[in-house]
Amino acid sequence: MNKLFIVGNLTRDPELRTTSTGVSVCSFTVAVNRRRSANSTASNQPDADFFRVSAWRQLGENCSKYLAKGRKVAVTGSVTVSTYQAQDGTTRASLEVTADDVEFLTPKGEGMAPAEQSAPAASYGAVGTPPQGGGFVQVDDEELPF
Repeated sequence: MNKLFIVGNLTRDPELRTTSTGVSVCSFTVAVNRRRSANSTASNQPDADFFRVSAWRQLGENCSKYLAKGRKVAVTGSVTVSTYQAQDGTTRASLEVTADDVEFLTPKGEGMAPAEQSAPAASYGAVGTPPQGGGFVQVDDEELPF
């Protein structure tokens, strides 16, 4: 069974392309931080692994539409490893994930420019003002059925 589960942040904005047969594919890279050992104090920057992700068809279109650099995602899919020669002559490996599922973990509106944010989901009163208490309604314990 070849199944990989990763949670990390996008290192760049997703790139949507279309194949010659009209199938959409979205490519992006996810950085996954490694856990540090208790006696590791070499640097302040955490170690990370980078995974190239390809999401196909409707999943790819949704990723292109809703994801951006820095957003946190959970990706499930199969992984392939390919090796190549770097410009300095060393042999390197690349991990490519074909996504079966991508879950958007960054809350809606967080990390977006103000113009991209949508109106809050809370219902507004008759005069267009948001409800008091940030959208929450005060409930007395006596009103609860349990």
